[in-house]
Amino acid sequence: MVASDDVAALTARLGREPQADFDVVVRDADGAPVVVRNAPFTRLGRPMPTRYWLVDPGLNLQVSRLEAAGGVRAAQAAIDPEELRTAHLAYAAERDAAIPAHHTGPRPSGGVGGTRAGVKCLHAHYAYLLAGGDDPVGRWTAAQLASAPHGGSG
Repeated sequence: MVASDDVAALTARLGREPQADFDVVVRDADGAPVVVRNAPFTRLGRPMPTRYWLVDPGLNLQVSRLEAAGGVRAAQAAIDPEELRTAHLAYAAERDAAIPAHHTGPRPSGGVGGTRAGVKCLHAHYAYLLAGGDDPVGRWTAAQLASAPHGGSG
């Protein structure tokens, strides 16, 4: 069961109520959510392929700036495709393990950020890394953030 404080904090950070059950897997020094792990389905039963969400506003802004500067293409060019494929498969396997065996409707698909191959969203890769996933794009993103002017936290 998620604490009501976490629901309120996530609602404030998203600007709307969360659509899926979640748990906070990374917090900042003040205890606020940084990364949440979503259930594989929304409360309405729709597939939710994005298992890990980066919800810290400062980090989201930094990653958005990196994406706007061509970060998705740069990460795609820098990362070994086989290493990325392995990360996508691990992400999907973890998400799929949370789906009840008896589930019969539409299922989430793809790996990090819902994609099967390549890089779609640096936020999703970075969130997965922060949550403990072995994600080469997340590592690349972390390195870019650390080396950026005013890099690091927010």
